[in-house]
Amino acid sequence: MAYDVAAVRAHFPALDEGAAHFDGPGGSQVPDVVADAVAGTLRAAVANRGVMTAAERRADEVVLGARQAMADLLAGTPAGIVFGRSMTQLTYDMARALAKEWGPGDEVVVTTLDHDANIRPWVQAAQARGVTVRRADFDPDRGELDVDAVADLLTERTRLVAVTAASNLLGTRPDLPAIAERAHAAGALVYVDGVHLTPHGLVDVGSFGADFYACSPYKFLGPHLGVLAADPALLETVHPDKLLPSSDAVPERFELGTLPYELLAGTTAAVDFLAGLVPGEGSRRERLTVSMAALERHERAMHERLEAGLAEIAGVVSYGAPGRSRTPTTLFSLNGVASADAYRLLAERGVNAPASAFYALECSRRLGLGDGGAIRAGIAPYTDESDVDRLLKGVRELAG
Repeated sequence: MAYDVAAVRAHFPALDEGAAHFDGPGGSQVPDVVADAVAGTLRAAVANRGVMTAAERRADEVVLGARQAMADLLAGTPAGIVFGRSMTQLTYDMARALAKEWGPGDEVVVTTLDHDANIRPWVQAAQARGVTVRRADFDPDRGELDVDAVADLLTERTRLVAVTAASNLLGTRPDLPAIAERAHAAGALVYVDGVHLTPHGLVDVGSFGADFYACSPYKFLGPHLGVLAADPALLETVHPDKLLPSSDAVPERFELGTLPYELLAGTTAAVDFLAGLVPGEGSRRERLTVSMAALERHERAMHERLEAGLAEIAGVVSYGAPGRSRTPTTLFSLNGVASADAYRLLAERGVNAPASAFYALECSRRLGLGDGGAIRAGIAPYTDESDVDRLLKGVRELAG
Protein backbone atom coordinates (compact mmCIF):
# COMPACT_ATOMS: atom_id res chain seq x y z
CA MET A 1 0.00 0.00 0.00
CA ALA A 2 1.12 3.55 -0.75
CA TYR A 3 2.21 5.68 2.18
CA ASP A 4 -0.27 8.55 2.60
CA VAL A 5 1.70 11.23 4.42
CA ALA A 6 -1.24 13.66 4.39
CA ALA A 7 -3.40 11.12 6.21
CA VAL A 8 -0.61 10.53 8.72
CA ARG A 9 -0.11 14.26 9.31
CA ALA A 10 -3.82 14.72 10.04
CA HIS A 11 -3.29 12.81 13.30
CA PHE A 12 -0.70 15.28 14.67
CA PRO A 13 -2.31 18.35 16.31
CA ALA A 14 1.13 19.85 16.94
CA LEU A 15 1.58 20.38 13.20
CA ASP A 16 -1.28 22.90 13.29
CA GLU A 17 1.17 25.33 14.90
CA GLY A 18 2.83 25.60 11.49
CA ALA A 19 6.44 24.60 12.13
CA ALA A 20 8.37 22.17 9.95
CA HIS A 21 9.76 19.66 12.42
CA PHE A 22 13.20 18.16 11.88
CA ASP A 23 13.72 17.72 15.62
CA GLY A 24 12.32 14.18 15.76
CA PRO A 25 15.67 12.59 16.76
CA GLY A 26 15.34 14.49 20.02
CA GLY A 27 11.69 13.53 20.44
CA SER A 28 8.91 13.13 17.91
CA GLN A 29 5.57 14.85 17.83
CA VAL A 30 2.65 12.79 19.16
CA PRO A 31 -0.45 11.61 17.27
CA ASP A 32 -3.92 12.26 18.66
CA VAL A 33 -4.55 8.60 19.45
CA VAL A 34 -1.54 8.50 21.78
CA ALA A 35 -2.67 11.63 23.61
CA ASP A 36 -6.18 10.17 23.87
CA ALA A 37 -4.82 6.93 25.35
CA VAL A 38 -2.82 8.83 27.97
CA ALA A 39 -5.76 11.06 28.87
CA GLY A 40 -8.22 8.17 28.90
CA THR A 41 -6.11 6.22 31.36
CA LEU A 42 -5.78 9.24 33.64
CA ARG A 43 -9.57 9.72 33.58
CA ALA A 44 -10.30 6.08 34.41
CA ALA A 45 -10.05 4.44 37.80
CA VAL A 46 -6.66 2.79 38.27
CA ALA A 47 -4.86 1.40 41.30
CA ASN A 48 -1.87 -0.75 42.07
CA ARG A 49 -1.97 -3.88 39.95
CA GLY A 50 -4.17 -6.66 41.25
CA VAL A 51 -7.26 -8.78 40.58
CA MET A 52 -9.76 -7.75 43.27
CA THR A 53 -11.10 -4.46 41.92
CA ALA A 54 -11.84 -3.11 38.47
CA ALA A 55 -9.21 -0.41 39.03
CA GLU A 56 -6.57 -3.01 39.88
CA ARG A 57 -7.45 -5.16 36.89
CA ARG A 58 -7.36 -2.15 34.57
CA ALA A 59 -3.85 -1.28 35.74
CA ASP A 60 -2.72 -4.86 35.19
CA GLU A 61 -4.22 -4.92 31.70
CA VAL A 62 -2.44 -1.70 30.79
CA VAL A 63 0.93 -3.07 31.90
CA LEU A 64 0.51 -6.43 30.19
CA GLY A 65 -0.79 -4.74 27.05
CA ALA A 66 2.24 -2.46 26.86
CA ARG A 67 4.63 -5.38 27.38
CA GLN A 68 2.98 -7.22 24.50
CA ALA A 69 3.01 -4.15 22.26
CA MET A 70 6.73 -3.58 22.79
CA ALA A 71 7.44 -7.27 22.31
CA ASP A 72 5.64 -7.07 18.97
CA LEU A 73 7.60 -3.96 17.96
CA LEU A 74 10.98 -5.44 18.87
CA ALA A 75 10.32 -9.12 18.08
CA GLY A 76 10.91 -9.91 21.73
CA THR A 77 8.92 -11.60 24.45
CA PRO A 78 6.60 -9.75 26.88
CA ALA A 79 8.29 -11.34 29.89
CA GLY A 80 11.54 -9.69 28.80
CA ILE A 81 10.21 -6.13 28.50
CA VAL A 82 11.29 -3.76 31.27
CA PHE A 83 9.93 -0.21 31.63
CA GLY A 84 11.74 2.72 33.20
CA ARG A 85 11.77 6.49 33.27
CA SER A 86 14.21 6.70 30.35
CA MET A 87 16.76 4.71 28.40
CA THR A 88 19.45 6.50 30.40
CA GLN A 89 17.96 5.43 33.73
CA LEU A 90 17.52 1.83 32.59
CA THR A 91 21.10 1.68 31.33
CA TYR A 92 22.49 3.06 34.57
CA ASP A 93 20.45 0.52 36.53
CA MET A 94 21.60 -2.36 34.35
CA ALA A 95 25.22 -1.22 34.43
CA ARG A 96 25.23 -1.16 38.23
CA ALA A 97 23.54 -4.56 38.42
CA LEU A 98 25.83 -6.29 35.93
CA ALA A 99 28.95 -4.72 37.42
CA LYS A 100 28.32 -6.57 40.68
CA GLU A 101 29.89 -9.59 38.97
CA TRP A 102 32.89 -7.69 37.54
CA GLY A 103 36.31 -7.19 39.07
CA PRO A 104 39.88 -6.05 38.38
CA GLY A 105 41.21 -7.54 35.17
CA ASP A 106 37.80 -7.55 33.51
CA GLU A 107 37.12 -5.28 30.54
CA VAL A 108 34.21 -3.52 28.84
CA VAL A 109 34.13 -2.02 25.35
CA VAL A 110 32.32 1.19 24.43
CA THR A 111 32.42 3.17 21.17
CA THR A 112 33.06 6.80 20.32
CA LEU A 113 30.06 6.70 17.97
CA ASP A 114 27.58 6.30 20.81
CA HIS A 115 25.30 8.64 22.71
CA ASP A 116 26.76 9.24 26.17
CA ALA A 117 23.90 7.23 27.71
CA ASN A 118 25.58 4.11 26.32
CA ILE A 119 29.07 5.20 27.35
CA ARG A 120 29.08 6.93 30.73
CA PRO A 121 27.04 4.33 32.70
CA TRP A 122 29.50 1.62 31.64
CA VAL A 123 32.56 3.78 32.23
CA GLN A 124 31.41 4.73 35.72
CA ALA A 125 30.36 1.18 36.63
CA ALA A 126 33.73 -0.08 35.40
CA GLN A 127 35.63 2.52 37.41
CA ALA A 128 33.75 1.54 40.55
CA ARG A 129 34.83 -2.10 40.11
CA GLY A 130 38.38 -1.57 38.88
CA VAL A 131 37.47 -2.72 35.36
CA THR A 132 39.32 -1.59 32.23
CA VAL A 133 37.39 0.40 29.62
CA ARG A 134 38.37 0.08 25.97
CA ARG A 135 37.06 2.47 23.31
CA ALA A 136 36.31 1.39 19.75
CA ASP A 137 36.79 4.36 17.43
CA PHE A 138 34.77 5.14 14.32
CA ASP A 139 36.13 6.59 11.09
CA PRO A 140 35.27 10.31 11.22
CA ASP A 141 35.58 10.75 7.44
CA ARG A 142 33.03 8.04 6.67
CA GLY A 143 31.14 8.22 9.93
CA GLU A 144 31.33 4.42 10.07
CA LEU A 145 32.13 2.04 12.93
CA ASP A 146 33.87 -0.95 11.41
CA VAL A 147 33.40 -4.41 12.91
CA ASP A 148 37.15 -4.81 13.37
CA ALA A 149 37.30 -1.60 15.41
CA VAL A 150 35.31 -3.45 18.05
CA ALA A 151 36.57 -6.99 17.42
CA ASP A 152 40.24 -5.99 17.76
CA LEU A 153 39.58 -4.90 21.35
CA LEU A 154 37.94 -8.12 22.48
CA THR A 155 39.74 -10.47 24.85
CA GLU A 156 38.77 -13.38 27.06
CA ARG A 157 38.27 -10.82 29.84
CA THR A 158 35.71 -8.71 27.94
CA ARG A 159 32.48 -8.79 29.90
CA LEU A 160 30.30 -6.47 27.82
CA VAL A 161 30.23 -4.53 24.55
CA ALA A 162 28.05 -1.41 24.46
CA VAL A 163 27.23 -0.29 20.93
CA THR A 164 24.63 1.79 19.17
CA ALA A 165 22.20 0.44 16.61
CA ALA A 166 22.32 3.85 14.88
CA SER A 167 24.23 6.99 15.72
CA ASN A 168 21.87 9.70 16.96
CA LEU A 169 24.26 12.29 15.50
CA LEU A 170 25.11 10.83 12.09
CA GLY A 171 22.50 8.13 11.54
CA THR A 172 25.25 5.56 10.94
CA ARG A 173 24.15 1.95 11.44
CA PRO A 174 26.95 -0.40 12.51
CA ASP A 175 26.82 -4.06 11.49
CA LEU A 176 25.24 -5.28 14.74
CA PRO A 177 24.98 -8.99 13.89
CA ALA A 178 28.67 -9.15 12.99
CA ILE A 179 29.73 -7.20 16.09
CA ALA A 180 27.53 -9.36 18.31
CA GLU A 181 28.88 -12.56 16.79
CA ARG A 182 32.45 -11.54 17.59
CA ALA A 183 31.51 -10.35 21.07
CA HIS A 184 29.67 -13.55 21.90
CA ALA A 185 32.59 -15.63 20.64
CA ALA A 186 34.71 -13.82 23.24
CA GLY A 187 32.12 -14.57 25.93
CA ALA A 188 30.86 -10.99 26.22
CA LEU A 189 27.33 -9.66 26.49
CA VAL A 190 26.08 -7.04 24.00
CA TYR A 191 24.11 -4.00 25.14
CA VAL A 192 22.54 -2.11 22.22
CA ASP A 193 21.29 1.48 22.27
CA GLY A 194 18.34 1.28 19.90
CA VAL A 195 16.91 4.72 20.64
CA HIS A 196 17.70 6.25 17.27
CA LEU A 197 17.06 3.17 15.13
CA THR A 198 13.69 2.03 16.46
CA PRO A 199 11.65 4.90 14.93
CA HIS A 200 12.97 4.25 11.43
CA GLY A 201 12.90 0.53 10.70
CA LEU A 202 11.67 -2.87 11.75
CA VAL A 203 13.62 -4.16 14.74
CA ASP A 204 14.38 -7.79 15.50
CA VAL A 205 16.41 -7.94 18.68
CA GLY A 206 17.30 -11.58 18.17
CA SER A 207 18.61 -11.16 14.64
CA PHE A 208 20.68 -8.18 15.80
CA GLY A 209 22.38 -10.40 18.36
CA ALA A 210 21.53 -7.99 21.17
CA ASP A 211 21.48 -9.41 24.69
CA PHE A 212 19.96 -6.13 25.88
CA TYR A 213 18.19 -3.61 23.62
CA ALA A 214 17.14 -0.23 25.00
CA CYS A 215 14.90 2.33 23.33
CA SER A 216 12.61 5.29 24.03
CA PRO A 217 8.93 5.47 23.01
CA TYR A 218 9.02 9.26 22.80
CA LYS A 219 11.30 8.91 19.79
CA PHE A 220 8.68 6.81 17.94
CA LEU A 221 5.53 8.90 18.50
CA GLY A 222 4.93 7.81 22.10
CA PRO A 223 5.23 9.34 25.57
CA HIS A 224 8.40 9.97 27.56
CA LEU A 225 9.47 6.55 28.80
CA GLY A 226 12.29 4.03 28.49
CA VAL A 227 12.11 0.37 27.45
CA LEU A 228 14.63 -2.45 27.80
CA ALA A 229 14.20 -5.77 26.01
CA ALA A 230 16.10 -8.94 26.91
CA ASP A 231 15.68 -12.69 27.18
CA PRO A 232 13.85 -13.40 30.45
CA ALA A 233 16.31 -16.20 31.17
CA LEU A 234 19.17 -13.69 31.03
CA LEU A 235 17.27 -11.24 33.23
CA GLU A 236 16.86 -14.01 35.82
CA THR A 237 20.65 -14.00 36.28
CA VAL A 238 20.81 -10.25 37.02
CA HIS A 239 20.05 -8.99 40.51
CA PRO A 240 19.49 -5.24 40.83
CA ASP A 241 19.11 -3.43 44.12
CA LYS A 242 15.44 -3.34 45.07
CA LEU A 243 13.08 -2.81 47.97
CA LEU A 244 12.50 -5.84 50.20
CA PRO A 245 8.71 -6.10 49.66
CA SER A 246 8.85 -5.45 45.91
CA SER A 247 8.52 -8.36 43.51
CA ASP A 248 11.61 -10.36 42.64
CA ALA A 249 9.93 -11.74 39.53
CA VAL A 250 11.23 -10.91 36.04
CA PRO A 251 10.74 -8.31 34.64
CA GLU A 252 9.19 -6.59 37.68
CA ARG A 253 12.40 -6.79 39.74
CA PHE A 254 13.92 -4.12 37.47
CA GLU A 255 10.98 -1.69 37.71
CA LEU A 256 11.32 0.61 40.69
CA GLY A 257 8.08 1.86 42.19
CA THR A 258 4.64 2.02 40.58
CA LEU A 259 4.70 2.12 36.80
CA PRO A 260 3.22 5.14 34.96
CA TYR A 261 0.10 3.45 33.63
CA GLU A 262 -0.94 6.38 31.47
CA LEU A 263 2.42 6.39 29.68
CA LEU A 264 2.25 2.64 29.14
CA ALA A 265 -1.18 3.06 27.55
CA GLY A 266 0.29 5.77 25.33
CA THR A 267 3.13 3.46 24.36
CA THR A 268 0.70 0.75 23.25
CA ALA A 269 -1.21 3.36 21.23
CA ALA A 270 2.02 4.51 19.57
CA VAL A 271 2.90 0.95 18.52
CA ASP A 272 -0.62 0.46 17.18
CA PHE A 273 -0.35 3.73 15.26
CA LEU A 274 2.90 2.58 13.67
CA ALA A 275 1.27 -0.74 12.77
CA GLY A 276 -1.51 1.18 11.02
CA LEU A 277 0.59 3.62 8.98
CA VAL A 278 -0.66 1.74 5.95
CA PRO A 279 -3.81 -0.39 5.91
CA GLY A 280 -3.21 -4.08 6.47
CA GLU A 281 -4.34 -7.30 8.06
CA GLY A 282 -2.81 -9.95 10.26
CA SER A 283 -1.11 -9.84 13.63
CA ARG A 284 0.32 -6.63 15.03
CA ARG A 285 3.84 -7.81 14.14
CA GLU A 286 2.76 -8.60 10.59
CA ARG A 287 1.17 -5.17 10.22
CA LEU A 288 4.26 -3.54 11.69
CA THR A 289 6.39 -5.33 9.11
CA VAL A 290 4.36 -3.87 6.25
CA SER A 291 3.97 -0.41 7.76
CA MET A 292 7.60 0.03 8.75
CA ALA A 293 8.71 -0.99 5.26
CA ALA A 294 6.42 1.68 3.80
CA LEU A 295 7.71 4.20 6.34
CA GLU A 296 11.31 3.43 5.41
CA ARG A 297 10.55 4.09 1.74
CA HIS A 298 8.83 7.38 2.55
CA GLU A 299 11.57 8.59 4.89
CA ARG A 300 14.28 7.56 2.44
CA ALA A 301 12.63 9.62 -0.30
CA MET A 302 12.39 12.68 1.95
CA HIS A 303 15.99 12.20 3.09
CA GLU A 304 17.28 11.90 -0.46
CA ARG A 305 15.42 15.09 -1.37
CA LEU A 306 17.01 16.86 1.60
CA GLU A 307 20.55 15.68 0.94
CA ALA A 308 20.34 16.41 -2.78
CA GLY A 309 19.16 19.93 -2.02
CA LEU A 310 21.86 20.56 0.58
CA ALA A 311 24.53 19.35 -1.87
CA GLU A 312 23.54 22.15 -4.24
CA ILE A 313 23.99 24.91 -1.65
CA ALA A 314 27.45 26.48 -1.52
CA GLY A 315 28.91 26.55 1.95
CA VAL A 316 27.09 23.53 3.35
CA VAL A 317 29.35 21.00 5.04
CA SER A 318 27.82 17.57 5.65
CA TYR A 319 29.30 15.01 8.04
CA GLY A 320 29.48 11.30 7.42
CA ALA A 321 29.58 9.76 3.97
CA PRO A 322 26.17 9.09 2.37
CA GLY A 323 25.24 5.44 2.29
CA ARG A 324 22.43 2.96 2.72
CA SER A 325 23.42 2.01 6.25
CA ARG A 326 21.94 5.15 7.78
CA THR A 327 18.76 6.40 9.32
CA PRO A 328 17.20 9.48 7.62
CA THR A 329 19.34 11.86 9.65
CA THR A 330 21.68 14.56 8.34
CA LEU A 331 24.29 16.49 10.31
CA PHE A 332 25.58 19.65 8.62
CA SER A 333 26.98 23.11 9.18
CA LEU A 334 27.26 26.32 7.16
CA ASN A 335 30.57 28.00 6.44
CA GLY A 336 30.66 31.40 8.09
CA VAL A 337 27.53 30.82 10.16
CA ALA A 338 27.74 29.50 13.71
CA SER A 339 25.50 26.48 14.07
CA ALA A 340 23.77 28.01 17.10
CA ASP A 341 22.95 31.08 15.00
CA ALA A 342 21.69 28.92 12.13
CA TYR A 343 19.47 27.06 14.59
CA ARG A 344 17.96 30.35 15.77
CA LEU A 345 17.55 31.82 12.30
CA LEU A 346 15.89 28.67 10.97
CA ALA A 347 13.53 28.67 13.95
CA GLU A 348 12.56 32.24 13.09
CA ARG A 349 11.55 30.89 9.67
CA GLY A 350 9.36 28.20 11.22
CA VAL A 351 11.87 25.40 10.72
CA ASN A 352 12.84 23.37 13.81
CA ALA A 353 16.30 21.99 13.09
CA PRO A 354 18.35 22.14 16.31
CA ALA A 355 22.12 22.48 16.59
CA SER A 356 24.02 20.65 19.31
CA ALA A 357 26.19 17.64 20.08
CA PHE A 358 22.95 15.97 21.23
CA TYR A 359 24.70 14.10 24.05
CA ALA A 360 26.89 12.27 21.52
CA LEU A 361 29.79 14.22 22.96
CA GLU A 362 32.64 11.89 22.06
CA CYS A 363 31.30 11.53 18.52
CA SER A 364 31.00 15.31 18.08
CA ARG A 365 34.52 15.86 19.35
CA ARG A 366 35.89 13.12 17.07
CA LEU A 367 34.28 14.90 14.11
CA GLY A 368 36.11 18.08 15.07
CA LEU A 369 32.90 19.85 16.11
CA GLY A 370 33.76 20.16 19.78
CA ASP A 371 30.94 20.27 22.30
CA GLY A 372 28.79 22.57 20.17
CA GLY A 373 28.07 20.06 17.44
CA ALA A 374 26.24 21.05 14.29
CA ILE A 375 22.75 21.26 12.80
CA ARG A 376 20.84 17.96 12.82
CA ALA A 377 17.87 17.41 10.52
CA GLY A 378 15.87 14.26 11.10
CA ILE A 379 13.05 12.92 8.93
CA ALA A 380 9.93 11.64 10.73
CA PRO A 381 6.73 9.83 9.66
CA TYR A 382 4.96 13.19 9.28
CA THR A 383 7.69 14.88 7.20
CA ASP A 384 6.51 15.86 3.74
CA GLU A 385 8.08 17.54 0.71
CA SER A 386 6.95 20.99 1.77
CA ASP A 387 8.80 20.56 5.07
CA VAL A 388 12.00 19.60 3.26
CA ASP A 389 11.65 22.49 0.83
CA ARG A 390 11.16 24.95 3.70
CA LEU A 391 14.36 23.75 5.35
CA LEU A 392 16.28 23.98 2.08
CA LYS A 393 14.91 27.47 1.43
CA GLY A 394 15.99 28.58 4.89
CA VAL A 395 19.49 27.15 4.47
CA ARG A 396 19.85 28.84 1.08
CA GLU A 397 18.89 32.18 2.63
CA LEU A 398 21.43 31.75 5.43
CA ALA A 399 24.14 30.62 3.05
CA GLY A 400 23.50 33.62 0.84
